[in-house]
Amino acid sequence: MAETQTAPERVNFQTHPDRYRHWRLAITGDVATLAMNVQQFEPQRPGYELKLNSYDIGVDVELADAVLRLRFEHPEVRCCVVTGSLDRVFCAGANIVMLRSSTHGFKVNFCRYTNETRLSIEDASANSGLRFLAALNGTASGGGYELALACDKILLVDDRNSAVSFPEVPLLGVLPGTGGLTRITDKRKIRRDRTDVFSTIAEGIKGKRAVEWNLVDRIAQLSKWDEAVSQMSHELANEVQPRATKGVELDHVEAAHEGGTLRYRHVELKVDRATRVAELTLVAPDACAKNETEAHGQGAAWWFLRAFRELDDAICQLRFNEPHIGLVLLRVKGPASSWATTDTLLATSKHWFVVETRHLVKRVLKRFEGSAKSLYAIADDGTTFVGTGLELALGCDRIYLLNDPDQAVQMGVTEVHAGLFPMANGLTRLQTRFLGTPDSVGKVLEQRGKLFDAATANDLGLATVAPDSIDWDDELRLAIEERASFSPDGLTGMEQNLRFAGPETMETKIFGRLSAWQNWIFQRPNAVGERGALTCYGTPTKPEFNTLRT
Repeated sequence: MAETQTAPERVNFQTHPDRYRHWRLAITGDVATLAMNVQQFEPQRPGYELKLNSYDIGVDVELADAVLRLRFEHPEVRCCVVTGSLDRVFCAGANIVMLRSSTHGFKVNFCRYTNETRLSIEDASANSGLRFLAALNGTASGGGYELALACDKILLVDDRNSAVSFPEVPLLGVLPGTGGLTRITDKRKIRRDRTDVFSTIAEGIKGKRAVEWNLVDRIAQLSKWDEAVSQMSHELANEVQPRATKGVELDHVEAAHEGGTLRYRHVELKVDRATRVAELTLVAPDACAKNETEAHGQGAAWWFLRAFRELDDAICQLRFNEPHIGLVLLRVKGPASSWATTDTLLATSKHWFVVETRHLVKRVLKRFEGSAKSLYAIADDGTTFVGTGLELALGCDRIYLLNDPDQAVQMGVTEVHAGLFPMANGLTRLQTRFLGTPDSVGKVLEQRGKLFDAATANDLGLATVAPDSIDWDDELRLAIEERASFSPDGLTGMEQNLRFAGPETMETKIFGRLSAWQNWIFQRPNAVGERGALTCYGTPTKPEFNTLRT
């Protein structure tokens, strides 16, 4: 019988290497080693054991934190070796009992978070001069192999036992859908027929055949393992230059809990569970760093870095700890000069710290618009949607703009809109918004460096609806009530289809398939029914499938 599905305990997304339970981070010169050492009896919530380096959300929170800290705190590191600490086991993938005993929504959010972490590894390689070597000291299956695929190179121990595998289809009735199938076809470009065979062999593929099929880059005998890891890690390190000799220590991001409100320094998240609506507000300070020296000197306290780390935490809180919230109302405030000055710094500076912050903001914007929540930007009295603040609005499903000359609504375009924060589809948010009228992008960019009123913003096509003050309250109230009345399933499917118009990329494929196919398969009786494969895995009961193809 299946375990009872339970709502998980609240997930804490803040940690530190001193508090890691499942990973060991060590740095020697320009090479870091991140060793997976999952503590079997320390799951994120009671009810399952993390055997064979299988992971849950707690394991991945630590991994995400480690990657972030390598980028900010250790710019001297040029290669990170990701390996396992258990004998003949790298990682058995996501913990099966955790998956089948979790709510459906948690499973999907878990898959999304783990893939965002893998994308952060690939982003670090592409933009931070930090290469990753997956040193598979043992078998890597399912999500374990997906983690390896996110790295630049894969080294597999040749011990006649260790293999790489995607056992989800033959054993669990689900998919390696957290980017696995997409990466082996689009990233490693493995032949379709070989991918088909590989994805249906539960025991996986090992040794020379794994190299021949491009599933791994090299193999090494156990007697020469350490030598091979050292050689490959230094080869990867020599591909790039160190960014700096000393990093910036990241402080703890913490919010004060006051009823249904989380208050950070620059971000406030107010949750109304009765209406299923949250209000998310980001406020720029009155004064800000004007150059890279000031920003670097402030370190983790630099308002822009701190604000978007807070926003990132708030988004994760909404996803995992507020699953019934359906609609998020976004407001951006603070002096327009603070937004504009910071954006100029982001667009012009080549200082590693500023560049790293820019890439963090890019990832947070992607996480924001990739969330299964309806997103409305509310440009009303006292709001300042300027530059990066306007990027947040452009990431929303709708922009409601108060068109009243007597109300203080400021909007403005800066350098960042020209491509500093690409979306998952590789386009800017303006290009995506005006896919059918590309000339509109140029008209908006002509306003760079200017502040304009609601009427101009509406003329430029930056508003979905722009009522005056007489109709504002009723218009907004009806829009909120209507959204709350719709099916969450239908809304999620609609939003994820509409948000990423234009070119298809590996990233949009991953999240599109995760949102649709994996979401669907995770609810099918063949996977999670009483005799489904995921339910029966690890028990004496054999799964039974409904053989109807749909």
